[in-house]
Amino acid sequence: MVKDLRERTGAGFKECKDVLAQTNGSVEQAIELLRAKGIEAAAKKQDREAKEGRIEIYVHPGSRLAAMVELNCETDFVARTEDFIALSRELALHVAAANPTYIAIENVPPEKITESGLSAEKFYEEQVLLTQPFVKDPTQTIQEKLKAGIAKLGENIMVGRFTRFEVGS
Repeated sequence: MVKDLRERTGAGFKECKDVLAQTNGSVEQAIELLRAKGIEAAAKKQDREAKEGRIEIYVHPGSRLAAMVELNCETDFVARTEDFIALSRELALHVAAANPTYIAIENVPPEKITESGLSAEKFYEEQVLLTQPFVKDPTQTIQEKLKAGIAKLGENIMVGRFTRFEVGS
């Protein structure tokens, strides 16, 4: 069961063993407990400086649409891991598909919400990257996806900037 939990969550051996003992062998409860611990750990790391990372480019088949994302982390070691590379690819794909305008709610000028005619909540969901539902899994926002990455990789991860190109616009 420990091996199965490790494969599903990426958590360490001892941590999986301890969590399974706490949940009386329930793998599903153990996953939820590990996820909660990971979110707490991610919150503590969000204030740390992230100056390393990578730039990921997604080009849609047909080459009429492309997106570029700068994803930052704390060390170049983490930036080269398969998990970080996969996360950056998923974010570039998301930017290409969802076409966000701003990274975070703090970046949105209040007059843009008024001009749009939408409620603030709806505007944020449509235009702010971190609050958008992830295109591959709409039950999870991009912010939650980043927090999961922080919990798994053990470093602060943040979107530095992004851009999207489409032929004719």
